[in-house]
Amino acid sequence: MNEQKTIFITGTSSGLGKLTAKYFAENGWNVAATMRTPEKETELTAYENIRVFRLDVTNPDQVKTATEQAIRAFGKIDVVLNNAGMGTYGALELAKEEDIDWQFAVNTRGPINVIRAFLPHFRANGGGMFINVSSFMGVTTAVPLGSLYNMSKFALEGLIEGLYYELKPLNIELRLIEQGGSKGNNFQESIVWNTHPEITAYDGLTEKLRSIMAGADDSQLDDPMEIVNVIHSLATRETNQFRNVIGSTGNQLMQLRHSLPIEEYMDTMRSYF
Repeated sequence: MNEQKTIFITGTSSGLGKLTAKYFAENGWNVAATMRTPEKETELTAYENIRVFRLDVTNPDQVKTATEQAIRAFGKIDVVLNNAGMGTYGALELAKEEDIDWQFAVNTRGPINVIRAFLPHFRANGGGMFINVSSFMGVTTAVPLGSLYNMSKFALEGLIEGLYYELKPLNIELRLIEQGGSKGNNFQESIVWNTHPEITAYDGLTEKLRSIMAGADDSQLDDPMEIVNVIHSLATRETNQFRNVIGSTGNQLMQLRHSLPIEEYMDTMRSYF
């Protein structure tokens, strides 16, 4: 009989994280589900093979505690899914200092904190896997006013690709998920917009982008189960693809990006706004 596997997932209070936690639990995995406010969770706690832990990925002490608690609860963690993320949009000039730091802290430093916490465990076990939820915005630029979000995801991509060389000899595997917008994801509702009442130079562009985002219907969004299925196929090693661009929008953008000189690509994307 095969040993029951365990996955540790960040950002499971809603959206992709919660959906992934439920899917893995229903397919026989143990799940260490983490979130900032576990006392509010009622759905995941109903599963016998899911344990919920408090975790703010920007807090190294909480990361260390949650890691230790999950290892004690399950004995061994096989896969870590870095899923927690957020987005700030708007003109860079208008961004608050704390929002610049927050964007990096959640999307880039958060995965660094989690990876560093689990590396001793994976080394002791002779291997493990980190699956990291990035975005097609981490490998291409597609919209204006997203420089900080792009920065955080581009940095995540570079981090994970760079780690490949030092962790491969230790049998520690790395994977990237480049997703786009998906149904049931509250990303738009949680966006922090950079604004300033006295600076109006960016208002037209901001209003246009916000209108485009608000007007996106489900037909333009990806099925989140497609992302979950890819995560599962990576965790079970049915596929070993390093970068996984998911959804029609992301794949179309990647194809366009690779087919044009960068100047022409950026001018093409800018023309839509």
